[in-house]
Amino acid sequence: MENHARPSFIMAIFPILATVSLLMLQLFVYEDFTPHIPIALGLAITCLVGYFNGFKWDDIEDGIFRVISVALPSVSILLIVGMTVGIWIASGTVPSMIYYGLNIINPTYFLATSMLLCAFVSVSLGTSWGTTGTVGLALMGIGAGFGIPPYWIAGSVVSGAFFGDKVSPLSDTTNLAPAVAGVGLFDHIKNLLPTTVPAMLIALTIYLIAGFSLVSEESFSLDKLSLMTSTLEQKTNVSILTLLPILLVITLAIKKFPAIPALFAGVVLGSIIAMIQGVSFHNILSYAYDGYKIDTGLAELDSLLNRGGITSMNWVITLVLFALGLGGALERTKCLEVIMEKVLQRIKSFAGLQIFATTSSILTNGISGDVYLSIALPGRMLAPAYRGMGYSTKNLSRAIEEGGTLISPLIPWNVGGAFVMSALGLGISEGNYENLMYIPLSFACWISPLIGMIYALTGKFSPKATPEEKEKWKNDKEEVLKL
Repeated sequence: MENHARPSFIMAIFPILATVSLLMLQLFVYEDFTPHIPIALGLAITCLVGYFNGFKWDDIEDGIFRVISVALPSVSILLIVGMTVGIWIASGTVPSMIYYGLNIINPTYFLATSMLLCAFVSVSLGTSWGTTGTVGLALMGIGAGFGIPPYWIAGSVVSGAFFGDKVSPLSDTTNLAPAVAGVGLFDHIKNLLPTTVPAMLIALTIYLIAGFSLVSEESFSLDKLSLMTSTLEQKTNVSILTLLPILLVITLAIKKFPAIPALFAGVVLGSIIAMIQGVSFHNILSYAYDGYKIDTGLAELDSLLNRGGITSMNWVITLVLFALGLGGALERTKCLEVIMEKVLQRIKSFAGLQIFATTSSILTNGISGDVYLSIALPGRMLAPAYRGMGYSTKNLSRAIEEGGTLISPLIPWNVGGAFVMSALGLGISEGNYENLMYIPLSFACWISPLIGMIYALTGKFSPKATPEEKEKWKNDKEEVLKL
């Protein structure tokens, strides 16, 4: 039998407070936006807390690597997205999207169009990261041509892309949330609509209004637009045919192909198109690994087109590994469990429980940096409380989906936030945090869980358990007792 004790509440919360303090010191005092080492130190502190409570290193190590292994498919997607960006720029896919977007999209309606386009692609692909790294990157270029601030563009991209990830049946997090809460996938998606639809409509309205104020004669220069389009024609491979890779990926996704092979098929087709246009196979390999390199003579385009490749994901992937390690250690040493149980003891109403489910998912997201843990941990721990109150665990799956999937891109050191900032080029340097404005401007992501909390307080769209659900809970309990 394992000889270890659960930490006290003070011991459980200490590594979390220490990690947050180190992060704040690094970000706001040293003005260095590299959260890796503070998180690594937080991991070490968590391990020490576990050691003093009798946990052996092998136990803690197993917890760390178990959580990391769960997220390896997402790390694989990051690598594939890096390859996709490098190859799609070389083949002309991304430049063509920028070129045709500059010529077709009305600048005033650009932000609203951007959100809707990303939502469509993300629902089709089931991956917000794939959408952000490809279509989102192209939209950053189009918006720059219209003179729209990058954080506004990023906000609309994130709102659309992560909306799709939230409701797509192909999404890993959309499958994980109902699985841990014990509800059906399509019941879960249906129960997301009362918060998702209003949040998207509110965000769409704000982006439409913002478009009229952001696009003006001062910001939108026809000369600048003409220069960008002519430079794209002269320096890159602009053609309708270069859009075939993204059409292939979307088609495969609609036919329910998994995200990784669908995206890789797009890489292969993009490589073939690039080679037909004269790019050597050696350069194809180089672009897939180290990203695309070009000097167009136009700084705005160079900043968009000189990117991609597996190496471009190193910053994000190393951060992911540290964050996942911290999350795994906090879970294995029972720190997160102790904190949740302490708070849960004080909750007496459904509204309090529902709000706590959302906020605990958000806090786990911020503390561990891992969207999967932010869904799985509250989902496992809080399901019995919903059953005890007679409420459907569909309420729980919605709360943890929104606190997990939607809030992930709004936390800069989280897996989602780190990827968004890297993929969209939202650089932070020398104390200039302007690009972090994309966080409040990603309206759909934070409005949706806010609406969910309002429903909890009012009792609207908060279904109670049906007789069928209660019977299922009873049968599940009996099966556990037999074991």
